[in-house]
Amino acid sequence: MLAFIIRRIISLIPVLIGVSIIVFFFIHLIPGDPVLAILGERATVENVERARHELGLDRPLWEQYFLYVNKIFHGDLGRSIRSNTPVSQELGAKFPATVELSLFALFIALLVGIPAGIISAAKRNSVIDTTVMFGALIGVSMPIFWLGLMLAFLFSVFLKWLPFSGRIDPMITLPIKTNLLLLDSILAGNWEAFKNSLSHLILPSLALSTIPMAIIARMTRSCLLEELSQDYIRTARAKGLKENRVLLRHALKNAFLPVVTTIGLQAGTLLSGAILTETIFSWPGIGRWIYMAIQSRDYPIVQGATLLIALIYVLVNLLVDVSYAFLDPRIRVQ
Repeated sequence: MLAFIIRRIISLIPVLIGVSIIVFFFIHLIPGDPVLAILGERATVENVERARHELGLDRPLWEQYFLYVNKIFHGDLGRSIRSNTPVSQELGAKFPATVELSLFALFIALLVGIPAGIISAAKRNSVIDTTVMFGALIGVSMPIFWLGLMLAFLFSVFLKWLPFSGRIDPMITLPIKTNLLLLDSILAGNWEAFKNSLSHLILPSLALSTIPMAIIARMTRSCLLEELSQDYIRTARAKGLKENRVLLRHALKNAFLPVVTTIGLQAGTLLSGAILTETIFSWPGIGRWIYMAIQSRDYPIVQGATLLIALIYVLVNLLVDVSYAFLDPRIRVQ
């Protein structure tokens, strides 16, 4: 197992190099000049040329790339073209917000999706099964931008139950240690801040969780139905075991490997930044940060954030592969 993990970690290097090459050269194909985005259309030619020289944008692309890779190996992701702050510093400020949003959305998706899939498989071809699968179909098909706006209108504008944007009200003071506001409020014992940050988290999390919830529910149902048709399930029933024990103890465990893969892929997608959700709800995470960076042609931010996203996907896949060994002992032998 240790050798397998080491091999997978080593395989990160060519993956990240390939991603860096693709992103670096494709980002320079985006129409527009970052210098003009900063200085404005009325900037003089002299000022534009001086800014391009200071930013290194007047060098050949291959030279810019190797300079960028050299900085990465020294732990430097570059500096933002627009704000002139280190990209790593901005990542450290934005990423915890995305982690908090993504984990809460994944928690909602698991809390609803797995039981819905189990119940749907147990009540196959019933009204409950049809209702759950119809709801899952709606969840997969519904555009996030529309759902987010409708949730904001209903619960924030019309009912005034929940706040619409941001992570916490400006008048609440909270000592920041991890930049995970729920965790920071618990560490500080500030329950008012906890309730306020939780209320800000509900709407974007609900909007973000619909697609993973639907996918997890459908995958759980499909895999569980396949296992319920196996011979060992008929044997367990013939022994007189209760249906709940057969379903949860025997069938669900063996059906869970593809579900774990699906959960891992959804977790990677969520942690990589939900651009639409964060933009709609003004959530200060990496998704909204990347969107604004693309608009302003801020190359270092887009490149650094994309490398982080690629790293997240590979690490999540590694965790999923390792979890297989705990779910199915036969994989350890292989």
